[in-house]
Amino acid sequence: MKIVASVEYKKWLKQIKEKFLNSQIKASIAVNSFLIKFYLDLGKDISMMTYKNKYGAKFYDKISKDLQEELPDIKGLSANNIRYATKFYDFYSKSPNFPQLVEKFTKIPWGHHRYILDKCKNNLQKALFYIDKTIENNWSRNVLLNFLDTDLYKRQGKAVSNFSKKLSLPQSDLAQEITKDPYNFDFLTMTQGYKEKELKNALMANITNFF
Repeated sequence: MKIVASVEYKKWLKQIKEKFLNSQIKASIAVNSFLIKFYLDLGKDISMMTYKNKYGAKFYDKISKDLQEELPDIKGLSANNIRYATKFYDFYSKSPNFPQLVEKFTKIPWGHHRYILDKCKNNLQKALFYIDKTIENNWSRNVLLNFLDTDLYKRQGKAVSNFSKKLSLPQSDLAQEITKDPYNFDFLTMTQGYKEKELKNALMANITNFF
Protein backbone atom coordinates (compact mmCIF):
# COMPACT_ATOMS: atom_id res chain seq x y z
CA MET A 1 0.00 0.00 0.00
CA LYS A 2 1.38 3.39 -0.99
CA ILE A 3 1.83 5.80 1.89
CA VAL A 4 0.71 9.33 1.07
CA ALA A 5 2.92 11.89 2.78
CA SER A 6 1.19 14.71 4.57
CA VAL A 7 1.87 18.36 3.85
CA GLU A 8 3.55 18.67 7.26
CA TYR A 9 5.81 15.69 6.53
CA LYS A 10 6.89 17.10 3.15
CA LYS A 11 7.62 20.44 4.78
CA TRP A 12 9.68 18.73 7.47
CA LEU A 13 11.57 16.70 4.83
CA LYS A 14 12.41 19.91 2.96
CA GLN A 15 13.68 21.49 6.19
CA ILE A 16 15.98 18.51 6.79
CA LYS A 17 17.34 18.84 3.27
CA GLU A 18 18.00 22.55 3.76
CA LYS A 19 19.75 21.90 7.10
CA PHE A 20 21.95 19.28 5.49
CA LEU A 21 22.88 21.50 2.56
CA ASN A 22 23.65 24.41 4.89
CA SER A 23 25.82 22.12 7.02
CA GLN A 24 27.60 20.98 3.88
CA ILE A 25 28.28 24.59 2.89
CA LYS A 26 29.54 25.40 6.40
CA ALA A 27 31.89 22.43 6.30
CA SER A 28 33.13 23.42 2.84
CA ILE A 29 33.75 27.00 3.95
CA ALA A 30 35.59 25.72 7.01
CA VAL A 31 37.84 23.56 4.84
CA ASN A 32 38.42 26.51 2.51
CA SER A 33 39.20 28.75 5.48
CA PHE A 34 41.88 26.37 6.77
CA LEU A 35 43.36 26.05 3.29
CA ILE A 36 43.57 29.81 2.67
CA LYS A 37 45.12 30.41 6.11
CA PHE A 38 47.60 27.61 5.45
CA TYR A 39 48.72 29.25 2.20
CA LEU A 40 49.00 32.63 3.93
CA ASP A 41 51.14 31.11 6.69
CA LEU A 42 53.28 29.27 4.15
CA GLY A 43 53.76 32.45 2.15
CA LYS A 44 54.67 34.35 5.30
CA ASP A 45 57.23 31.73 6.37
CA ILE A 46 58.88 31.77 2.96
CA SER A 47 58.98 35.58 2.90
CA MET A 48 60.49 35.76 6.39
CA MET A 49 63.20 33.16 5.76
CA THR A 50 66.31 33.43 3.63
CA TYR A 51 66.04 30.04 1.95
CA LYS A 52 65.18 31.61 -1.40
CA ASN A 53 68.56 33.36 -1.35
CA LYS A 54 70.34 30.13 -0.40
CA TYR A 55 68.75 27.86 -3.01
CA GLY A 56 68.11 30.47 -5.70
CA ALA A 57 65.86 29.70 -8.64
CA LYS A 58 65.54 26.06 -7.59
CA PHE A 59 64.08 26.89 -4.18
CA TYR A 60 60.44 26.30 -5.09
CA ASP A 61 61.23 23.04 -6.84
CA LYS A 62 63.12 21.87 -3.76
CA ILE A 63 60.50 22.82 -1.19
CA SER A 64 57.75 21.31 -3.35
CA LYS A 65 59.65 18.02 -3.68
CA ASP A 66 60.51 17.91 0.03
CA LEU A 67 56.98 18.74 1.17
CA GLN A 68 55.46 16.13 -1.14
CA GLU A 69 57.81 13.54 0.34
CA GLU A 70 56.65 14.53 3.82
CA LEU A 71 52.97 14.78 2.77
CA PRO A 72 52.59 12.29 -0.10
CA ASP A 73 48.77 12.40 -0.10
CA ILE A 74 48.55 16.17 -0.53
CA LYS A 75 48.45 17.39 -4.12
CA GLY A 76 48.29 21.17 -3.60
CA LEU A 77 52.02 21.58 -2.94
CA SER A 78 53.36 22.00 -6.45
CA ALA A 79 56.17 24.49 -7.00
CA ASN A 80 53.76 26.75 -8.88
CA ASN A 81 51.16 26.70 -6.11
CA ILE A 82 53.78 27.48 -3.47
CA ARG A 83 54.90 30.45 -5.58
CA TYR A 84 51.29 31.66 -5.51
CA ALA A 85 51.22 31.26 -1.71
CA THR A 86 54.27 33.51 -1.41
CA LYS A 87 52.82 36.03 -3.85
CA PHE A 88 49.50 35.88 -1.99
CA TYR A 89 51.10 36.87 1.32
CA ASP A 90 53.53 39.43 -0.13
CA PHE A 91 50.77 41.16 -2.09
CA TYR A 92 48.15 41.58 0.63
CA SER A 93 50.45 41.98 3.64
CA LYS A 94 51.29 45.44 2.29
CA SER A 95 47.84 46.60 3.32
CA PRO A 96 47.60 48.27 6.77
CA ASN A 97 44.32 46.39 7.20
CA PHE A 98 45.85 43.01 6.45
CA PRO A 99 44.79 41.27 9.73
CA GLN A 100 41.17 42.29 9.12
CA LEU A 101 41.31 41.13 5.50
CA VAL A 102 42.13 37.51 6.33
CA GLU A 103 38.53 36.62 7.21
CA LYS A 104 37.42 38.05 3.87
CA PHE A 105 40.01 35.98 1.99
CA THR A 106 38.62 32.75 3.44
CA LYS A 107 35.21 33.35 1.89
CA ILE A 108 36.30 32.52 -1.66
CA PRO A 109 38.17 29.52 -3.12
CA TRP A 110 41.90 29.43 -3.73
CA GLY A 111 41.36 29.21 -7.48
CA HIS A 112 39.58 32.59 -7.41
CA HIS A 113 42.53 34.11 -5.55
CA ARG A 114 45.01 32.87 -8.12
CA TYR A 115 43.07 34.50 -10.97
CA ILE A 116 42.78 37.77 -9.05
CA LEU A 117 46.53 37.79 -8.35
CA ASP A 118 47.26 37.18 -12.03
CA LYS A 119 44.93 39.88 -13.31
CA CYS A 120 45.43 42.61 -10.70
CA LYS A 121 49.24 42.51 -10.56
CA ASN A 122 50.39 45.24 -8.12
CA ASN A 123 47.02 46.99 -7.78
CA LEU A 124 45.87 46.13 -4.26
CA GLN A 125 42.64 48.16 -4.40
CA LYS A 126 41.68 46.49 -7.65
CA ALA A 127 42.21 43.04 -6.14
CA LEU A 128 40.14 43.89 -3.06
CA PHE A 129 37.40 45.22 -5.32
CA TYR A 130 37.08 41.86 -7.06
CA ILE A 131 37.20 39.94 -3.78
CA ASP A 132 34.36 42.06 -2.38
CA LYS A 133 32.33 41.76 -5.58
CA THR A 134 32.78 38.00 -5.62
CA ILE A 135 31.50 37.67 -2.06
CA GLU A 136 28.71 40.20 -2.55
CA ASN A 137 27.38 38.57 -5.73
CA ASN A 138 28.39 34.92 -5.17
CA TRP A 139 30.41 34.82 -8.39
CA SER A 140 31.58 31.52 -9.80
CA ARG A 141 35.10 31.36 -11.21
CA ASN A 142 33.89 31.81 -14.78
CA VAL A 143 31.87 34.89 -13.86
CA LEU A 144 34.85 36.36 -12.00
CA LEU A 145 37.09 35.72 -15.00
CA ASN A 146 34.63 37.45 -17.30
CA PHE A 147 34.60 40.60 -15.16
CA LEU A 148 38.38 40.50 -14.76
CA ASP A 149 38.83 40.25 -18.53
CA THR A 150 36.33 43.05 -19.22
CA ASP A 151 37.88 45.22 -16.45
CA LEU A 152 34.78 45.84 -14.35
CA TYR A 153 36.97 47.71 -11.86
CA LYS A 154 37.83 50.37 -14.41
CA ARG A 155 34.23 50.68 -15.59
CA GLN A 156 32.69 50.96 -12.10
CA GLY A 157 35.32 53.10 -10.47
CA LYS A 158 37.48 52.43 -7.43
CA ALA A 159 34.71 52.44 -4.84
CA VAL A 160 34.40 49.12 -3.03
CA SER A 161 30.88 48.35 -1.91
CA ASN A 162 30.12 46.63 1.37
CA PHE A 163 29.98 42.91 0.75
CA SER A 164 27.31 40.67 2.21
CA LYS A 165 28.41 38.78 5.31
CA LYS A 166 25.61 36.25 4.96
CA LEU A 167 26.49 32.63 4.36
CA SER A 168 26.13 31.71 0.70
CA LEU A 169 22.88 29.97 -0.12
CA PRO A 170 23.35 26.30 -1.08
CA GLN A 171 22.12 26.99 -4.62
CA SER A 172 24.40 30.00 -5.22
CA ASP A 173 27.25 29.74 -7.72
CA LEU A 174 29.92 30.59 -5.17
CA ALA A 175 28.61 28.03 -2.67
CA GLN A 176 28.65 25.33 -5.34
CA GLU A 177 32.15 26.40 -6.38
CA ILE A 178 33.44 26.06 -2.82
CA THR A 179 31.92 22.60 -2.32
CA LYS A 180 33.52 21.37 -5.56
CA ASP A 181 36.83 23.25 -5.50
CA PRO A 182 39.70 20.89 -6.49
CA TYR A 183 42.14 22.63 -4.15
CA ASN A 184 39.87 21.79 -1.22
CA PHE A 185 39.77 18.19 -2.40
CA ASP A 186 43.57 18.13 -2.42
CA PHE A 187 43.55 19.49 1.12
CA LEU A 188 41.11 16.73 2.16
CA THR A 189 43.18 14.16 0.21
CA MET A 190 40.14 13.16 -1.84
CA THR A 191 40.46 11.40 -5.17
CA GLN A 192 40.17 13.51 -8.31
CA GLY A 193 37.32 11.45 -9.73
CA TYR A 194 35.30 11.81 -6.54
CA LYS A 195 31.74 10.61 -6.18
CA GLU A 196 29.02 12.78 -4.67
CA LYS A 197 28.76 10.43 -1.69
CA GLU A 198 32.52 10.69 -1.11
CA LEU A 199 32.25 14.48 -1.14
CA LYS A 200 29.40 14.53 1.38
CA ASN A 201 31.08 12.02 3.67
CA ALA A 202 34.41 13.89 3.63
CA LEU A 203 32.77 17.22 4.39
CA MET A 204 30.28 16.01 6.98
CA ALA A 205 32.93 13.99 8.82
CA ASN A 206 34.79 17.23 9.51
CA ILE A 207 31.89 19.35 10.78
CA THR A 208 32.33 18.31 14.43
CA ASN A 209 36.03 19.14 14.38
CA PHE A 210 35.51 22.46 12.60
CA PHE A 211 32.69 23.73 14.82
